[in-house]
Amino acid sequence: MTEVMDAATEACPVHTDDTASAHDYEPLGPDSLTWQIWGTWTGMFQGLWAGSIQNMHPKLGAAVWDHSDFFGERWQRLMRSLYPISGVVFDSVVPGAQTGLEVRDYHRTVKGTMDDGSRYHALDPDVFYWAHATFWYGNVRLCERFGPFLTEDQKRQLFEESKAWYAQYGVSMRPVPDTYEDFLEYWDYMCRNVLRDHVSVRTVLDITQLPPPPFLGFIPTWLWDRYLVPQNQKLFMWLTTGFYDEPVREILGLEWTDTDERRFRLLGKGINLVMHKLLPKRVLRHPRPRDAWDRVTGRVAADAPIVHTPTRNLPPESERDNPMHYCPMSAARRASYPGVLTAD
Repeated sequence: MTEVMDAATEACPVHTDDTASAHDYEPLGPDSLTWQIWGTWTGMFQGLWAGSIQNMHPKLGAAVWDHSDFFGERWQRLMRSLYPISGVVFDSVVPGAQTGLEVRDYHRTVKGTMDDGSRYHALDPDVFYWAHATFWYGNVRLCERFGPFLTEDQKRQLFEESKAWYAQYGVSMRPVPDTYEDFLEYWDYMCRNVLRDHVSVRTVLDITQLPPPPFLGFIPTWLWDRYLVPQNQKLFMWLTTGFYDEPVREILGLEWTDTDERRFRLLGKGINLVMHKLLPKRVLRHPRPRDAWDRVTGRVAADAPIVHTPTRNLPPESERDNPMHYCPMSAARRASYPGVLTAD
């Protein structure tokens, strides 16, 4: 087996691989635990954690800094990226969908040279798996903090399901740990020995120049800049510090006290009560996962077109032909505001 299969083979060095093949795994479905707990708006609390800890991988951080316009259109890029990212899991019920392969191929041309002269490629198996690890394990960390709270057996189940999730990209399974305990050792090793501070990390963590999200464009600029931005920076930096492992806090020079921990746990109990006990699950779900569940329950026809991002989240016109971008210019079904779908 090669490191990257099919159309992306040419993009990455070829190595022999004696581990399980991506073809050994079936896509996840509604009976999986991943389907049950992932894909909700609760993940927005963890947004800075996900973006920053991904970029702390030296090669991934360099790739983002060199190739991504993330820092020029942060809201739009984040909001549209949620569609294919969640679609890798939830499009399994859409006939003919190959979302995992599409996401993989967005990264085919992302390569370059680091400051020390070494080369990087987004489809380097160790780099690509790190990004995936932050997705699936971020789900565990979010549940540990904000619910729904998990048993150790459920965490192991999510790890096993993460293998099937990763297999949908059609890349080498070589970097995937064998067991959940092996994964925890891998994660700890990465946090202590591989992750580094980087300008792309600090840029993610700085949201002082971030405008209101497109769906909150009605907020006056003066109100946002003068009052909301400083409070948002303080709140989300605190939340992000709470999600970090202690070695990562040390790398970034962040302090976390016992008082912070107690307050974080109390906040988590409140969020769990509101988000997972009081609100209907359908309201909490991002449009792509919600649409998948609607197909399963019969709200939406099984053969209905995939729900795509609203046009307000599309890349700038000058970037819409760039193969690195998810850019559905024409879509039969688009999400609009929560609970609303529109057609082009």
